[in-house]
Amino acid sequence: MAGFQWSGTLEPDAKLPTEAELRDQYDVSRETVRKSLALLMNEGLVVSARPQGHFVRRRRPMVFRPQAEFRKRPYSPEMDAFTTEYAAEGREPRQEIEVAIVEPPEEVAKRLRLEPGELVAARKRVRYLDGEPFNINDSYFPLALVRDSEIMRPEDIARGANQVLAELGYRQERALDELYVRMPIPEQVHRLGLGPGTPVGIHVVTGHTAKGKPVRVAATVLPGDRHVISYERQREFKARARRGRAPPQ
Repeated sequence: MAGFQWSGTLEPDAKLPTEAELRDQYDVSRETVRKSLALLMNEGLVVSARPQGHFVRRRRPMVFRPQAEFRKRPYSPEMDAFTTEYAAEGREPRQEIEVAIVEPPEEVAKRLRLEPGELVAARKRVRYLDGEPFNINDSYFPLALVRDSEIMRPEDIARGANQVLAELGYRQERALDELYVRMPIPEQVHRLGLGPGTPVGIHVVTGHTAKGKPVRVAATVLPGDRHVISYERQREFKARARRGRAPPQ
């Protein structure tokens, strides 16, 4: 749109001028206005609420912290990690959970080192914040390990599936994290209600026991317009200390 600049002066939830007002203001065609509005919607800046019009999208991203998975936290008996953390921020979290026994996707079977024909228990979750679907978290476990456990129930596990695995004798001592960024597949678009042009980040974690046995694969799908991925790192000086050299100040 000739001369149009997105200055950020409109507040979240503010209504944009009508198509007719935009045509008059910028002296452009109706087609140009519609293409410009579609571009703003594709970028996640504007939402359409017909017949009221177009509005500035209110954006309050979720901070996703993969390194926090194995930290001990004082979760309540009624709420799991996700619910506890975001309720404390004054938001309204909820989850939809489905559990099924399935043949594992090829990439899951490879990571879990399963034999042909082995089945997995799949816990599929869509996580919501303030009524909006924010991300997908699908976890896969070798069925032989979890068949009669709480992992098979389609409900929140307050202490977490990782703790259930530990109680079954499969405590995860090491995790391999993988991050991918791409456009979503149709299933993800449907489950998350994604608008056109919204990329996703995919965090895949494979949990291993101390003996190196893979016991869980979890894939979290993070829409790019709703998340900030935050990793925290700390330099280790143990090797230098053992050799008698002090770490730099």
